[in-house]
Amino acid sequence: MTAMPSLLIAPILLPLLTAAVMLLLGEKHRPLKARLNLLSTLVGLGIAVVLLLGVQNQASAIGVYLPGNWQAPFGIVLVLDRLSALMLVLTGIIASAALVFAMARWDRAGASFHALFQIQLMGLYGAFLTADLFNLFVFFEVLLAASYGMLLHGSGRARVSSGLHYIAINLLASSLFLIGAAMIYGVTGTLNLADLALKIPLVPEADRGLLHAGVAILATAFLAKAGMWPLNFWLVPAYASASAPVAALFAIMTKVGVYTLLRLWTLLFSSQAGASAHFGGNWLLAGGLLTIAVAGIAVLAAQRLERMASLSILVSAGTLLAAIGFGVPAITAGALFYLVSSTLALGALFLLAELIERSRSANEVALEDDGDLLPRPVESLHPPKGINLDDEQKAVVGQVIPWTMAFLGLSFIACALLTVGMPPLSGFIAKLNLIGALVRTSGPAAWALVALLILSGLAALLAMTRLGIQRFWTPQERPSPLLRPAECVPIVMLLGLCVVLTIKGQWLLDYTHDTAAVLDDPSHYIDAVMTTEVRP
Repeated sequence: MTAMPSLLIAPILLPLLTAAVMLLLGEKHRPLKARLNLLSTLVGLGIAVVLLLGVQNQASAIGVYLPGNWQAPFGIVLVLDRLSALMLVLTGIIASAALVFAMARWDRAGASFHALFQIQLMGLYGAFLTADLFNLFVFFEVLLAASYGMLLHGSGRARVSSGLHYIAINLLASSLFLIGAAMIYGVTGTLNLADLALKIPLVPEADRGLLHAGVAILATAFLAKAGMWPLNFWLVPAYASASAPVAALFAIMTKVGVYTLLRLWTLLFSSQAGASAHFGGNWLLAGGLLTIAVAGIAVLAAQRLERMASLSILVSAGTLLAAIGFGVPAITAGALFYLVSSTLALGALFLLAELIERSRSANEVALEDDGDLLPRPVESLHPPKGINLDDEQKAVVGQVIPWTMAFLGLSFIACALLTVGMPPLSGFIAKLNLIGALVRTSGPAAWALVALLILSGLAALLAMTRLGIQRFWTPQERPSPLLRPAECVPIVMLLGLCVVLTIKGQWLLDYTHDTAAVLDDPSHYIDAVMTTEVRP
């Protein structure tokens, strides 16, 4: 841990500097910008892996860096623990897959895609590393500002319409963020998370109502970003209309809200928070259960894969919020494993959805290497002339399945298994561990969540089966989609990682259990931040 703190600033500075260089290059050097973007993203992922390896050996290992060299709580503080390290790696993986997919053709659909991509990464990494509310607001605004441009990338009426709603809701949420943070600061006199954890138990009883009101307003902003019902009406239209690589990157966006709620709730309202202990836990639990129920019903009506993936994000968000509300380390550990598996699966599903939907129109076009849009020839599905199907010796049964359809079909099955939570992939392991922890906890709320997990999985199974039949089984005379290797590799990578989680799932389970144990005892985090001394 001694050498690690100096690396904490790298995930933030690297995308910032990369974006600045790409803005200076201009649109005439787009191929160079694409390669620079990919290099920076992969280096960022490598740094995140190094940081994760640095904290995995010790369960309570926490790295602290003071960028301004001011003692906490007076200066900016960056903190790395097991939870933030896991989120950094997950962000780097999703970003790398989305970028490789975009480089096949989507990065040419609008201006400044690569610069916006890096700025959004900067906001994501900063949100996971920051240790005070004000800088959390700054990084939230950075990633949101970039996401506005990313959502509108590729233009189109649907993107503009949903983008305006997305911008309006997030601006309102940002306003609530500021109001809540100001109220908390007025009561406690600090915005540093570790210092807040120390001062909240000492708040006079006369001011505690004002503190709780500020926290509730702040939580409303985070819940809107996390996708809790009824604050999530904007999410499905926005994510379903975004371009495939942008939607895949957005799969990690709702997890920022979930991460923030988990961080604040376990740190500020733990059992050590006095009269404020476990404040809001019941609301998280109830909101999560309602989110799963509403999204699960909506999944049954989904007619497009993009909408199916967007609704699945809401199901996963509701599951995570409800799990946080229990405040039980074993349930939190299962939820973190589920977070990783579901994010990888939904990222792959967003990318896969575009490739599958590409074959639906007979007028499909393929983007050739020279950038021209050319009509795709329609291949006949009828048997060639001269073949006598009545002659058993010469009969040809069925047809040769093109490799593209085989790839899409197998990938769809894998995504379906992961989303539903069926064996043998990591989605089943995630739900099994979560349900096991809930059964051991017992109680009406635990059994309600178990029932909703099973029923939402059944709803997803029915919806995915229907969509699979429509896309792959129903006989239609349409051409097979033309795919580029750069479009297939990211999907294989994300699904391959889910296979790795299935085979080596015990490692991640041990990691998440240690993470949940540290979150349940915030004294490690508080001591690490408050005792870090300035550099000489």
